[in-house]
Amino acid sequence: MGDVRMIKQSQKLKNVRYDVRGPILVEAQRLEAMGHRILKLNIGNPAPFGFEAPAAIVADMVHHLPDAQGYSDSRGIFSARTAVAQYYQSRGLQDAHVDDIFIGNGVSELISLVLQAFVDDGNEILVPAPDYPLWTGAVSLSGGTPVHYLCDEENGWAPDLADIESKITENTHGLVIINPNNPTGAVYSEETVKALVDIARRHDLVVFSDEIYEKILFDDAVHHHTAAYTGDDVLCLTFSGLSKAYRVCGYRAGWLRVSGPKHLAEDFLEGLTLVANMRMCANVPAQHAIQTALGGYQSIEELIVPGGRFYEQSMLAHRLLNEIPGVTSVKPQGALYCFPRLDPEVYPIADDQQFVIELLRAKHILITHGTGFNWPTPDHFRLVTLPDVTMLEEAIGRIAEFLAEVRATL
Repeated sequence: MGDVRMIKQSQKLKNVRYDVRGPILVEAQRLEAMGHRILKLNIGNPAPFGFEAPAAIVADMVHHLPDAQGYSDSRGIFSARTAVAQYYQSRGLQDAHVDDIFIGNGVSELISLVLQAFVDDGNEILVPAPDYPLWTGAVSLSGGTPVHYLCDEENGWAPDLADIESKITENTHGLVIINPNNPTGAVYSEETVKALVDIARRHDLVVFSDEIYEKILFDDAVHHHTAAYTGDDVLCLTFSGLSKAYRVCGYRAGWLRVSGPKHLAEDFLEGLTLVANMRMCANVPAQHAIQTALGGYQSIEELIVPGGRFYEQSMLAHRLLNEIPGVTSVKPQGALYCFPRLDPEVYPIADDQQFVIELLRAKHILITHGTGFNWPTPDHFRLVTLPDVTMLEEAIGRIAEFLAEVRATL
């Protein structure tokens, strides 16, 4: 009998990583199996921290269960698509139409579907650094090359427009915008959004605008839909959904809106419809939640103002992190995260994944290292701000203790 052939992963995964749920989580699970209680601040999942879906959404989904047993139109049920189109119309995007809407199993699935339909081998897609790592992974998996443009920490984590321009080549086909931003908490100004669209217009790029955190805004931050500025000459694909603002991550209810010169994109849209058809349809029961969510009372507004949990937790995390010697954290304007910097002069970290594992073992706190978000240097980490203030104080206190121990060894 000859040599046994090893069964290996596809070469398509060679440049794909998703460290939010990677080796660090495996180590956390090992520690849990030993009996340790791990505080998981690595994933923006509201449910474990006491956030529940609005009752009306749950009731409406349950009410429609008897009618949700078969496949739906691959683009989504008509009532959900209509509700999404009307939502954008109410936000000043009057040209939003039901035929422009695709419903998916969360934004994550729609990102993958869109890139499969759009990207050819060797195409370059501009992705922010730091990014939500699914964007980088999905570009690679679809055969493309992710090219990371820097966001400027000293400018509130706004995209570095000159860096974007410097990285555009004849192979560049798309520009990813994540606003409000995960992991930095930045919310882009109107001037910044217009400038990004202008770059796309001048270089004939398709814009992918990830707006899943659009309703989670603090103080005077205002969210500007990218599609409001792309007009009829820049194709804009806008992604959003229920997961974060409505606290229903597990329902997997997201949507995509197509706007701009659709007459120039007929071939791409045919391909997008093809890949949507191949997965049959999105989860039908959760599609019935969309109309109720978008049309009903917006309970998110109670959470994002002073006194609300999202607001108070984000501000507390920002303050406590900045009180740690050698740590600076830009104040989040939205979303559910802080992305603090560890001064390399104080914390000379060579391997930030190993740093996070050492913190996990010592203090039983699970965070995500900055290079896991495709940040180029090992001097940041992402902290989820979902725990209540008491738990957050405990968690950041343990991080502060660990960092004090690191400083004491230098």
